[in-house]
Amino acid sequence: MSTDRPINLSDYEPMARTRMDPGAWDYYAGGAGDERSLADNRLAWDRLRLRPRVLVDVAQRDLSTTAFGVHLDHPIIVAPMAAHDLAHPDAERATARGAAAAGALLTLSTISSVPLEEVAAVEPAAPRWFQLYTPVDRADTESLVLRAVNAGFSALAVTVDLPLPGNRERDDRNRFVLHMGAHLPADQPTDETGIVVLPTFDWDELLWLRSVCPIPLIAKGILRADDALRAVHAGCDGIWVSNHGGRQLDTAIAGVDALPEVADAVGDRALLVVDGGVRRGIDVLKGLALGADLVAVGQPVLWGLAVDGADGVRHVLEIARDELSLAMALTGCRSVADITPDLIQAP
Repeated sequence: MSTDRPINLSDYEPMARTRMDPGAWDYYAGGAGDERSLADNRLAWDRLRLRPRVLVDVAQRDLSTTAFGVHLDHPIIVAPMAAHDLAHPDAERATARGAAAAGALLTLSTISSVPLEEVAAVEPAAPRWFQLYTPVDRADTESLVLRAVNAGFSALAVTVDLPLPGNRERDDRNRFVLHMGAHLPADQPTDETGIVVLPTFDWDELLWLRSVCPIPLIAKGILRADDALRAVHAGCDGIWVSNHGGRQLDTAIAGVDALPEVADAVGDRALLVVDGGVRRGIDVLKGLALGADLVAVGQPVLWGLAVDGADGVRHVLEIARDELSLAMALTGCRSVADITPDLIQAP
């Protein structure tokens, strides 16, 4: 690869790897088991083929959208990821600055290395959500929810696909132990690698969380239409279609493969987010065409952070945004509303 500034998201990957400790790199890069779902997250986007419209005046494109009434410059958001201090000493503070500079909504992980209030103070006016791993004690959970609300996080994404950690063999080989971050209590159960364990979180707990959460609630980690519908019936305002980056159940289907079924079932009753293996703005267009309202980018944000701090995060997101804008022009879409299912070739 050229030593010049990266021109696409994948250009950042080898640069980031040279700047990180090998164990930390494997934690970010790895998946569960044989990592088949990790690989398929990327391949799933590549399997989709586009049917572009022609002879549309696309001299001007409007990428803006809204999420729960909040204006967003574009539908590309930052997925929640743990421990940004493994990539850069400014950690989530730098990620927040970079996301805000690129006009992207940031989703902050519970396993953030920086307290949520400190991250919120970096860019107070920027859009942000908080991802929740629930503490064992309900009082601790409610306290954490209210802290996020008071700090201006406009929605809560509760992870529902981690009753136990996946089989992450890279971490086992490296004897890598992830720190618990700034938010979970010291007595929160973890496995031997330090990953949080949530064996008691079930549908009843989701109903309780809905009752104490005063902001929109998103169920993150759903791959089935029936689960999506049950979450909506439980009061969830959003469904995040995801296989946890291929890090939980190996051979689980990719988020984008699950998306059409979920979108058909849920309709307009909930905001839909999809993630997993996003490397191009064209991927974002495909996700929107299949029913997502927002598409989340994960690993490439960490690559940008490792390479160039806040500026690297900004550049990664701007590349994805600009590629989306071009893809919209080349498929005859003047706005996000024009990105419809007929742009995807039927299987």
